[in-house]
Amino acid sequence: MSILHEAVSFVQLFPEAVVCGTVMAAVCSAFGVFVVLKRIVFISVALSEAATCGLALALVFHVSPLACSALLTGVVVFLLTLPEKRQHLPKDVMLGTVFLLASSASVLLVAQSGFGLEEIKAMLYGDLIVSSPRDRWVLLLTGVPSLAALLLFLRPVLYAFLDREASLVMGIRCWFWEGLFFFLLGLVVSGASKSGGALLVFCVLVVVPATALLLARRLWVAIGLAVVIGVATVWVGLLTAYRADLPSNPTIIGVSCLLLMTVSGGRGLTNALAAMRRAC
Repeated sequence: MSILHEAVSFVQLFPEAVVCGTVMAAVCSAFGVFVVLKRIVFISVALSEAATCGLALALVFHVSPLACSALLTGVVVFLLTLPEKRQHLPKDVMLGTVFLLASSASVLLVAQSGFGLEEIKAMLYGDLIVSSPRDRWVLLLTGVPSLAALLLFLRPVLYAFLDREASLVMGIRCWFWEGLFFFLLGLVVSGASKSGGALLVFCVLVVVPATALLLARRLWVAIGLAVVIGVATVWVGLLTAYRADLPSNPTIIGVSCLLLMTVSGGRGLTNALAAMRRAC
């Protein structure tokens, strides 16, 4: 069977996995460009773990997973938007504490549940293959409006992120736009964590945008390229997992990391050759 026939067969067997993976990759990759540019990578993993802890709460207390994830990510967003003068410790310390607390709480909450190991792993770490129509609608209703809002208010968010002093001179309320970005990011992460899991969401928020930023110099080009790379790696990872009978999420993460290493190595080699030419 050819690769094309296998791809068509996979789409027919797992249409929800393809749709959920595509939406998650497109939205998270676009947001991830700002995460990498702002150098707030640790924020994304803290939000991912908080959303995962919300899923564990929903598993134990039989409540809405999206509501619990949104509630806990909202708490993290609130901590991020507090003015610096009201914080006695650096934000990295707070985020590290949130990450550790959420990670340990997730394990402790499900340790006493009556679910089996496979159900717990699927709930906490996600698996695109078992995505449901409900997961698809959650991703569409949280991710697409959030991405539209980010693109609509791209200019003030960009000014607030990259040049805070100039933004204040121009009368831009940096605290508001930063708070809006973190709110939208928390909403995106909470919506994607059910099907994607903490590791895959973190990968798409960081590794994919980093690859795009190595290849592009303009912001709009980097955002578009990040979306293309994110969707492509999800498709390649899903098809590779299907053909080799491997778990889907780790395969997608592996493809993304290998691509970043290849692009980074190629750029380093190009720079070294250019330096040698100038020296000669």
